Amino acid sequence: MTDTGDDIALYVHWPFCLSLCPYCDFNSHVRDTVDQAAWRDTLIGELEHYAARTSGRRLTSIFFGGGTPSLMPPETAGAVIARARELFKADAAIEITLEANPTSAEHAVLQDFADAGVNRLSLGVQALDDGALSMLGRTHAAAEARAAIVMAAETFERYSFDLIYGRPGQTPDAWRRELEDALALTRGHISAYQLTIEAGTPFFLAQARGDLTLPDEAAGAAMFEATQEILAAAGLPAYEVSNHAAPGQESRHNLTYWQHRDYLGIGPGAHGRIGGPDGVRATRQHRAPEIWLERVLANGHATQEDDILAPDTLVEEVTMMGLRLTGGIDAAEFKRRTGSRPGAVFAADAVARLVAGDYLEWSEDGFAATPAGRQRLNAVLESLLSS
Repeated sequence: MTDTGDDIALYVHWPFCLSLCPYCDFNSHVRDTVDQAAWRDTLIGELEHYAARTSGRRLTSIFFGGGTPSLMPPETAGAVIARARELFKADAAIEITLEANPTSAEHAVLQDFADAGVNRLSLGVQALDDGALSMLGRTHAAAEARAAIVMAAETFERYSFDLIYGRPGQTPDAWRRELEDALALTRGHISAYQLTIEAGTPFFLAQARGDLTLPDEAAGAAMFEATQEILAAAGLPAYEVSNHAAPGQESRHNLTYWQHRDYLGIGPGAHGRIGGPDGVRATRQHRAPEIWLERVLANGHATQEDDILAPDTLVEEVTMMGLRLTGGIDAAEFKRRTGSRPGAVFAADAVARLVAGDYLEWSEDGFAATPAGRQRLNAVLESLLSS
């Protein structure tokens, strides 16, 4: 039996973009036209289906991701938010985040989203340099990004924006300057992701051809360390590998993922995790937007997968997500979610090697990757999970 408590979060996937970025492997699509009324109704329909399975839960956060959710009509977001509040007991401090691109961030639109109930904005800035933005396939300029951040600050009490480092040709010194520049625009939260090349993306093919070369391992490590140093000194320490926040400003929704708590996922390709007496169920909706739409209209949902996670898979997920957090994994929470204490799952010799190498902190209360361990998290996870 898996004790999950009464809290649950909601992820809403809006799959449409104006164009596709060459590094992105998210479930994103470009369409000339979108039947907005049909999409609003089907998102609400799938929400109602899953709410019936999780009645009585307290809703702690809603996250509109994509794709580019700021391309949806604010009325659609408002309708989903209003229905979610009717179907669940909304937490008094519910966090409702919308992802937006600078090109779709206009004063009037942002205010309309705020009026619809969104109280936190996440801007996909990615770079503050026009050449880098062009290389990343972004359709906005650096000046637009800065203007969008100012608009976000004027409209929302809480906002964040993303930056990507480790770009082709980028040096640690150049990244330091860009990060210092970005600090003047922040208010409590910033996400800084090291560029990774995902299989199947245009960047993956370009790298395979030899047309794309990332900074070497030493430069990448120097940029990671500079990120930790500069943002911590500015009062925005890392609370997760790529996310930095002032105390109390962490993304409540994303913490749900990293702490492996329950969440519903609606919309094309959305994933969910729902705990219950028989274990933790992993759900996934059909990825193709048109098929998703047809199936929700016909069946009330477009669920492609709905399976109990095997014990080993559950341990793997909890460990992989939790070790991304600076605070690591609480032993009691690990047992609550997996049914086992950490000491009964991981080999003592593997734990000892990681502790001795200063990659892991371990006690009866829980375990966490050290700063060196978070920088080499894949290797730490491989050592732990293969033991």
